[in-house]
Amino acid sequence: MKYLKGLVIIIVFFSNAVNSENIYDEARERGIPVDITFPIGSDICSPKLKCPVAFLSAGYGVPHSKYTFLSKQLNQLGYLVIAIGHELPSDPALSVSGNLYETRSENWSRGAETLDFLKGSLSKRFNKYDFEKLLLIAHSNGGDISAWLGNENKSYIQKIITLDHRRVPLPRNSKYQVLSIRAGDFPADKGVLPTKTEQEKYGSCIVNIPKAKHNDIADFGPTWLKERINFLIGSHLSGLPCSELIKA
Repeated sequence: MKYLKGLVIIIVFFSNAVNSENIYDEARERGIPVDITFPIGSDICSPKLKCPVAFLSAGYGVPHSKYTFLSKQLNQLGYLVIAIGHELPSDPALSVSGNLYETRSENWSRGAETLDFLKGSLSKRFNKYDFEKLLLIAHSNGGDISAWLGNENKSYIQKIITLDHRRVPLPRNSKYQVLSIRAGDFPADKGVLPTKTEQEKYGSCIVNIPKAKHNDIADFGPTWLKERINFLIGSHLSGLPCSELIKA
C-alpha cells in the first residue's frame, strides 16, 4: 500500500499536452469548451484495443482547466481525459434559493445533455478509445450533473466518481462502479448518498476526508488534499475494495 501511495503521488507530476477546443452542438446551438489530454503511451491504443475514456466535469464557478491534478493522473493510468466546461456566460446563474433540487434541475439536465452529446460526437473522432465504458469523474455541481446522467441509466457509463457533490442522488444500481469522496465542511442533502445497506447491495463506496474543504478540490487546493484524492482514485481504479479503501 505504501508503494501504491508513492506511485500515485509521483503520477501527479507527469505533464501532457493539452488540446483546448470549442465543440459545437448544432442541435442546441451551443459551443462546449473542452480540454483534451491523451494517455501516456497512447501509441498502444487502437480500434481493436481501445483505451479508456474519462469525462471530467468541473464544479460551478471553477474553470474546467483547473483540475489538471486529476487529468494528469488519469492520463498516466491510461485514460483519454475530456475536461468539460458546462457553464457559458449566456447561461442563467445557478439558483441559490428555493427548493434547489427543483430550481437547479435545468442546469443538471443541460449538463447531462452535454455529456451525452460529447459521447456521441467524440466517439466518432477518437476511434482508438472506448466511449462505451465511460468514467464520469466530477467535482461539486459537476458531480450533480454526472449523477443526473447516471440516473438516466445510460448503457455507456461504467464508473462514476464524484468529489463532494451534494444535491443529486447517486444511482442505486449495480451497473455502475460508484465512488464518492467527501469533504468535511458541508453535508450532502438527504438521500444523495447511499446508505451502508445500499452500498453493500449495489457495491458503491463512500470515503470521507474529514479535514478536506469543498472549495479546495481543484488545482489551487493544498497539495496533501490533491495527493489524498489521487491516491483514493488510483486505488479504486486499480480494484481495491471499498473496505480497504476506507482504511487506506
